[in-house]
Amino acid sequence: MEHAWQFFRAGGVDQVSIRSGADVCHLDQLDQKLWVALACPTRGIEFDPRTLDLIDTDADGRIRPPELLAACRWTCERLRDPDRLLQGGDTLALDALSNGEAGIQLAEEARHILQLLGKPGDTIGLADVADRSRLLAAMRFNGDGVITEDTAEAPAVRAAIRRIMETHGSVEGLDGKPGTDRARADAFFAEAAAIRQWRDKVAGDRSVVPLGDDTPAAIQAVNAVQAKIEDYYARCRLAGYDRRAASALNPSQEEYRKLYDEALTLGSDHIARLPLAAIAADRPLPLRDGVNPAWAQALETFRTRAAEPLLGTPLDTLPEPAWRQLMARLEPARNWLAAKPQTRLDAVVVADLMAMLEDGTEAAVKSLLDADEKIEPRTTRMGDLEKLLRFQRDLAHLLDNFVSFKDFYRRKGAIFQAGTLYLDARSCELTVRVEDAARHAALAGLAKAYLVYCDCRRQAEKITIVAAVTAGDVDFLFVGRNGVFYDRQGRDWDATIVKIIENPTSIAQAFFSPYKKFVRMIEEQVARRAAASDEAAQGKLGSLAANLVTADRKDGTARPATPGKVDVGTVAALGVALGSISTVLVAVFTKFVDLGWWIPVALLGIVLSISGPSVLIAWLKLRQRSLGPLLDASGWAINGRMKINVKLGGSLSRMARIPPDAGRNLRDPFAERHGKAWGLAIVLALVALAWLAWRAGLLDTVLAI
Repeated sequence: MEHAWQFFRAGGVDQVSIRSGADVCHLDQLDQKLWVALACPTRGIEFDPRTLDLIDTDADGRIRPPELLAACRWTCERLRDPDRLLQGGDTLALDALSNGEAGIQLAEEARHILQLLGKPGDTIGLADVADRSRLLAAMRFNGDGVITEDTAEAPAVRAAIRRIMETHGSVEGLDGKPGTDRARADAFFAEAAAIRQWRDKVAGDRSVVPLGDDTPAAIQAVNAVQAKIEDYYARCRLAGYDRRAASALNPSQEEYRKLYDEALTLGSDHIARLPLAAIAADRPLPLRDGVNPAWAQALETFRTRAAEPLLGTPLDTLPEPAWRQLMARLEPARNWLAAKPQTRLDAVVVADLMAMLEDGTEAAVKSLLDADEKIEPRTTRMGDLEKLLRFQRDLAHLLDNFVSFKDFYRRKGAIFQAGTLYLDARSCELTVRVEDAARHAALAGLAKAYLVYCDCRRQAEKITIVAAVTAGDVDFLFVGRNGVFYDRQGRDWDATIVKIIENPTSIAQAFFSPYKKFVRMIEEQVARRAAASDEAAQGKLGSLAANLVTADRKDGTARPATPGKVDVGTVAALGVALGSISTVLVAVFTKFVDLGWWIPVALLGIVLSISGPSVLIAWLKLRQRSLGPLLDASGWAINGRMKINVKLGGSLSRMARIPPDAGRNLRDPFAERHGKAWGLAIVLALVALAWLAWRAGLLDTVLAI
């Protein structure tokens, strides 16, 4: 049977009301065209991010209907009574779990956790399972597939785990400690087995490893000096070919003079480039005396580890035939070493690797991994228990801010509202966090609302918000003005306006807007003309001062300034202009008086002609004012036109109001006094009206009556 839904209307949209656990369980039957939102971000909103991450199964940073429906279905399957979702809370009685397999397993895990914590009773809370690392630390095996040195008891096994982490890297377990997993352990022991197989191919064959386990060290010692020894014998052969070459093949006096100017050490490159010993025909290589000091240590290592053990006799010199014999004996070993598998175990002594493979260490490590993996279902249930407690606490709240905007329209604080901005004697509650003001404004402007973007700073922290100004005048809102922003946690931030999107806030504001603009234009023109006149006057005064100062330099006597002559033509032109203006004013006033009882209609027509277009535009924009584009620009996917009408706007932006029961002293000692000025202005206005009436002949008509 189709589930029966209850709807409420807000923002010009019919929205579903989640009233029971049955509504949550049957949410998949509600047409998604009736959902208010179809997606929301997991960050930048006032909601527990951990809960959102549990719902966001694909970890893309967004919540969409399939993920939300899956969370509802998963939760309802594990609760005996889904109505608990409407009650909320972060504690759960174990008898509230369902009788199904999933509920029974969660109840068993909850009892195990309570036992670990030493808590009696049959009620578990989110705080008991939220700190999973504390619970897992109390367990030798926690089912995360990671074993640490603390997991092992035998010293050999501890050493093996440490070697695995050193060579193949470590992984952090759920308890926060570094360890190794099965993949790393298998790779380590597989490489160790490959080395053993490679080593077993020779099995101590003296034809391949003439020095046994010391053969690699002998080869290493030979490799260190091989190129230099070959260079020495080649030079000696060349000296034997031509006796004249010997002097040229040995260092010259000039080369030694170059060394004289340097600060030398035995490791100097200039010394190391010299031959191993003095070059002479058929001369054996000295191994003790008369060798290049830069190579003395390497030759000593070669003598003790390779030459003497392989040739079987103490050596002070090495003839070339003995050198060739030595290289021939090492050739099979060098080929064997070249075939060594490429592994990450070069830093581990081969004997230690063989011991790990032979004393059962490998089996011990893998048995620890097996034991830990057997606990994995329990760890999964522990995570499911935390998930259930979070969903019980938060899921209904999320539905009232996703499927419907119940919390917003009932003024309970929606999850997208970042806080309250206090600015220009008002508070703005419709505030949203944004990442990029310029990018956000490109779409948010379609909301037809007056928006102010503010950078908010609190010590080293900085955030950007956008606030919708939905009531009051906006005459004194401008970029750079400061205010205070309170986030949902009650923390205060310094707020500065950085960008404004202008739109009408009310019909009254739009009605007076043309007159305010006209007054501002007059003030700007007057200020501009006054500035120009002041500049011209200053220029004339400067010229006059210069003339006065330099007057005695022209003819030796100071002369008074001659008053300027009056231009009769100019005076006549001014008179004609004033007469024309008065004639026009008289004609207009006469026509206006002739209207009789239609005068109020004419006044109304004048007002409508001035304010009408502005009011009409404001009325159209206020009808289109919507929440959708403002949230869409922040990453939401709003499914309908969520209107912000005048009444709702008045509640979102509250103007300063004196409490009704407060006392008030209206006497302002600093108030400006305009009584005389206003009286003079009224007298002048009456005189002007009387003069216009006299010019129009109206006074004669009145007197005749």
